[in-house]
Amino acid sequence: MKFSRNDRIVFIGDSITECGRWEDPENIGSGYVRLIHDYFVVNDPNNYPEVINRGVGGDRITNLLERWEEDVIQLRPDFLSVSIGINDVWRQLDHPELEQVYPEQFEKIYESLLTQVKEKNNAKLILMEPTIIEEDIQSAGNQKLVSYVKIVRKMAKKFQAILVPTHQAFISYLQSNSEKKLTTDGVHMNSLGNMLMAQTWIKAFETTNI
Repeated sequence: MKFSRNDRIVFIGDSITECGRWEDPENIGSGYVRLIHDYFVVNDPNNYPEVINRGVGGDRITNLLERWEEDVIQLRPDFLSVSIGINDVWRQLDHPELEQVYPEQFEKIYESLLTQVKEKNNAKLILMEPTIIEEDIQSAGNQKLVSYVKIVRKMAKKFQAILVPTHQAFISYLQSNSEKKLTTDGVHMNSLGNMLMAQTWIKAFETTNI
């Protein structure tokens, strides 16, 4: 898969996607979205896509639903990259008093959102698995994430989307027992975590035909 000069790609998600975009004059931020943008610019300076970052910290899939029309449909992307699911699980752990988004609702909303894109824009879809909650494979967060990862994979198959196996990439890294951390707090990426996300995204994009 390749971009053309006039292509527009929208990245939507939570704080992992947002990652400093409000402080960035280009509104791209300093995280994995920035690394992906810069990769395409330096590799083909005259033929790179327009990158729009619509990550918002704290978002769950229910929040994406509320802003989908404005932040996705109205922007008319040629490509849409979605990264969501971490807060849908994390809120079950750090704020159990809140109304929760369990897998059944997560899947129903996710499918509805992607259906809207296909019906209104027909953008090419790039679906990212949620990453990790704590750098421990056996953590409660990572165990709960499994169901949400499976849903993302199911949606990728259903909508013939590019699947970015971000969760698997992070789990594989943890299995290496490296002393180098990927996050600042078990969820939010440091520079290594952002690099792993970007690398996994780029590899999936460049090796998948849809």
